[in-house]
Amino acid sequence: MYTVLLVTHTILVLFLIAIILLQRSGDDGLSGLSGGGGNLLSGRAAGNVLTRTTAILATLFICTSLALAIMSGHMRGRSILDSAPAETAPAPAAAPAPVPETMPSVPKPD
Repeated sequence: MYTVLLVTHTILVLFLIAIILLQRSGDDGLSGLSGGGGNLLSGRAAGNVLTRTTAILATLFICTSLALAIMSGHMRGRSILDSAPAETAPAPAAAPAPVPETMPSVPKPD
């Protein structure tokens, strides 16, 4: 059931993005790509249809988001942290290299 809802949610997201991009904006957005004056719907009718479709898709998106959040909260044993291996004792660190007390002198050029 979770997988079906997740796929439905993904499809809703893609349709919602497409519908939002098709809406008329100040610079005409992607709706200018649909052709000239021979469109089936006038500007006002297309705006009303796109607005209603956006509202419906947004409502469905919110509903599926809430359903997925509730379902994932009830799932058990699906966390990555639950399946992480147990910590083992750290290996002893190697002894640091001895530091000489005085650095060898380097002759200075004249």
